[in-house]
Amino acid sequence: MADHDFLATSFGGATGEYEAGRPDYPLDAVRWLLPTIDGRAVRVVDVGAGTGKLSRGLRDAGADVVAVDPDPGMLDALRATSSGIPAFVGRGEDLPLPDDSVDAVVFGQSWHWVRPPAASAEAARVLRPGGVLGLIWNIRDEAVEWVARMGSIMDGSAAERMLAAGHPPVSSPFGPLEEETWSWSRPMTRFDLRAMAFSRSHVITASDDERARIDAELADLFDDIGAVGDEVVDVPYLTYAFRARVAV
Repeated sequence: MADHDFLATSFGGATGEYEAGRPDYPLDAVRWLLPTIDGRAVRVVDVGAGTGKLSRGLRDAGADVVAVDPDPGMLDALRATSSGIPAFVGRGEDLPLPDDSVDAVVFGQSWHWVRPPAASAEAARVLRPGGVLGLIWNIRDEAVEWVARMGSIMDGSAAERMLAAGHPPVSSPFGPLEEETWSWSRPMTRFDLRAMAFSRSHVITASDDERARIDAELADLFDDIGAVGDEVVDVPYLTYAFRARVAV
């Protein structure tokens, strides 16, 4: 578990790559995560908020957002790009929020870093009655050959392995998960593609020799697909979203 925790808090060393390389979330998917509340904005905590990709999407969806992340470096980047969103150091298993204080607890690209029983219990603690636990991931669609080749060069992530094995594990007191998937594409330059690769935890923490190997193999791939200079390629993505409520 020590290695897992080390990887989970490695992203602060690559905030520029993370912000440039990671995609935003489809707004329809973000809206799907949120409960409907009449008369006021939905109050949401974005856990594992990183540089604010999902936090900004939640704000665009009309939510009142507070961001939480275990990595102070990531929160510094979030504050620089996401003015007006309060941000605090914390973990999914130990949220810096009072009981019954939010309508939704959401995890973007981050549930695979938590201990599901403890994080489920903590989400239930801070949720108001009828509130929602929302989980969302952007995953490259490796049904496309060159995307699969890129994935092979970078090696699979914890999120990709978890989703390939089935639904993300969510524990009591939550009931069954609902699920939706969105298919879309993101135009990316060579710079964006490299930034995305070098924002991944095991690449951030790899040895210099391993990073050089990855860089060289990616350069060959980018040449092969025409990602040269400012030319763009469309990268296919699948967005997987899940939500659950406390069982009654």
